[in-house]
Amino acid sequence: MNRSKATFAAGCFWGVEEAFSKAKGVTSTMVGYTGGRTEHPTYEQVCSHATGHAEAVQVEYDPQQVTYEQLLDIFWSIHNPTTKDRQGPDIGSQYRSAVFYHAPQQQAAAETSKRRLEQRHRYGRRPIVTEIVPVTIFYRAEEYHQRYFAKHGGGQCHIPLDQKTPEP
Repeated sequence: MNRSKATFAAGCFWGVEEAFSKAKGVTSTMVGYTGGRTEHPTYEQVCSHATGHAEAVQVEYDPQQVTYEQLLDIFWSIHNPTTKDRQGPDIGSQYRSAVFYHAPQQQAAAETSKRRLEQRHRYGRRPIVTEIVPVTIFYRAEEYHQRYFAKHGGGQCHIPLDQKTPEP
């Protein structure tokens, strides 16, 4: 099976992982930390706002079953990309909105998708503040964070702007 990777940050990683894990064609998910400067950070370090890392989800998927653009649609629909360093009650740079691209094609798709949403005023007149940056080292979070909702029951970490999936 052909597999590709995608990495997204959209607030508390528990809910983000849950959303992506339910998508057809996603073969695995892993929560962790990326985009910062501290090697092998712990959750406590990331929460201290001193590492520069975001809580993120690395998605492994089969591009024959789900496209990167469809994953972007999920990403945009599960959080508010117009708030800097905040999702619902969660505040801090670790909760920022970011697409960490693995290839130039992912970068182009993310930028096109973001531009389309802004042109259609998907989030009103508020600018989308989502970072679109190259992936850096992804550090797997502690085991108790992996598949948290699957282990402990559902819930929601953040308050999405709405649940409507953006039009392609």
